[in-house]
Amino acid sequence: MKLRNIISSTLLTAILICSINSYAGNPERVGSAGAQELLINPYASSSGWGGANSANAHGLEAAFLNVAGLAYTDKTEVLFSRTNWLGGAGIYVNNFGFSQHVGETGVIGLNVMALNAGTIPITTVDNPEGGIGTFNPQFINIGLSYAKRFSDNIFGGGTIRLIQEQIASVHATGICIDAGVQYHTGKYDQVHFGIALRNVGPTMSFSGDGLAFQSDILNGNQYNNSVNGYTASFQNHSAQFELPSLLNIGMSYDFYLTKDTAGLKKDHRLTVAANFTSNSFTNDQYILGVEYGFKKYFMVRGGYMYEKGINSSTTQTAFTGPSCGATMQLPFGKTKRSTFAIDYSYRATNPFSGVNTFGFRVNL
Repeated sequence: MKLRNIISSTLLTAILICSINSYAGNPERVGSAGAQELLINPYASSSGWGGANSANAHGLEAAFLNVAGLAYTDKTEVLFSRTNWLGGAGIYVNNFGFSQHVGETGVIGLNVMALNAGTIPITTVDNPEGGIGTFNPQFINIGLSYAKRFSDNIFGGGTIRLIQEQIASVHATGICIDAGVQYHTGKYDQVHFGIALRNVGPTMSFSGDGLAFQSDILNGNQYNNSVNGYTASFQNHSAQFELPSLLNIGMSYDFYLTKDTAGLKKDHRLTVAANFTSNSFTNDQYILGVEYGFKKYFMVRGGYMYEKGINSSTTQTAFTGPSCGATMQLPFGKTKRSTFAIDYSYRATNPFSGVNTFGFRVNL
């Protein structure tokens, strides 16, 4: 009972904070945060319905929306996904995840996400057209998670994430944490609630030799190295930037479309989900999603994300709202409890030709 009171208090407090933030938001802060790759969902399943399923995300897929769902891992799960980010931009996101059940109710997970922006020509003031070499930006996030089943209905978890960003001779390193709770209730556990706080951490800044430069210092009107001046080296200091912290509040309900003598049969499931995201540095988002599942073999889903000004001349996102996806999952092994799954999702954007994500999952 004490644990349930703590969870309820946390939920109510977060909802109150979220409501105040959405009413008195600061539009001047939009776009001022760094480490924007933390907002990229690299998972094909959850992105198929726009991230509406933060309340019932399970396994490694939950690492992005609500890490509490990682506690659903039965034994071992391995996942790989690849995203063509903003088709035509030449940006790809590779994501690898591994989770392992430990103890009676705990699960540990490891996630590595790397963003590849391709090869970019090096330009300087003296060489604005390039021709002096190229560089490859690197954005890597490594997350270590732990989730636990506290009871049959309550799940919680946390993630500590290392952030690494690097361009030509300039780099930044940071750290952030995620925390989340999921609660399930109802006769058949068909009612789901979840809340998660993400990307909370200290400010970051860039450093490196790329911020240094040389300049001629004059001791008169005309520079002469031996008489009127000298050459000195200077080191610029990067301004600090904050992380794009956010709060997810979600709920969902499972409808079972067929019944047996016990009053329930899970061959045909229809899940309706909703999520509210309170962003610290961009507009708040409202997401609705629906998923149909045939047993555990096939799932198809769709979603719509809305934020202020979307699809208008004042839009602050490339996404136009709609998303869709599907999963094909096959059991294997003697007991047929292990599964292999292929996931796909598409998110519409303007401009560019959308975001396509493919994923492969193995549950042992």
